Amino acid sequence: MTTYIHQQVEQARAGCLPSLICRMASGWAVMCNMQFLSGYTILLPDPVAGSLNDLTRQQRADYLCDMALIGDALLEVTGAYRINYGIMGNSDPALHAHIVPRYLDEPETLLHGLPWSYPQEEINSLRFDAERDANLMRRLAEAVKQRG
Repeated sequence: MTTYIHQQVEQARAGCLPSLICRMASGWAVMCNMQFLSGYTILLPDPVAGSLNDLTRQQRADYLCDMALIGDALLEVTGAYRINYGIMGNSDPALHAHIVPRYLDEPETLLHGLPWSYPQEEINSLRFDAERDANLMRRLAEAVKQRG
């Protein structure tokens, strides 16, 4: 089965994925299509796996360590107060992790909810923009490199 995750990994390998932040030991860090929370990142495994449970013990360790490494970089670069991590896979049945910076200036009604509980119009209002997000992506890649 070819999923959106498979397509993104192929584009990252080819060097033609506009949202690519950097290569990680376990895969690729990419900006999420939704940037209503600035810096929202996705970790794509390479090779693509169905779920975390399909990985070997060492692959799991590498993948989860990379998630935290991206979180560290996001904390440094964005000024977020917290990072949320999520692995679901119900909509796109291939392993991918959501790494989401959370900010103290978020509306109180949304601050303690899941990031995708934002109203759909807000989620759609700030999509990934390669030009606007280029500096943030560069700074994130540098922060990851310094730690990795």
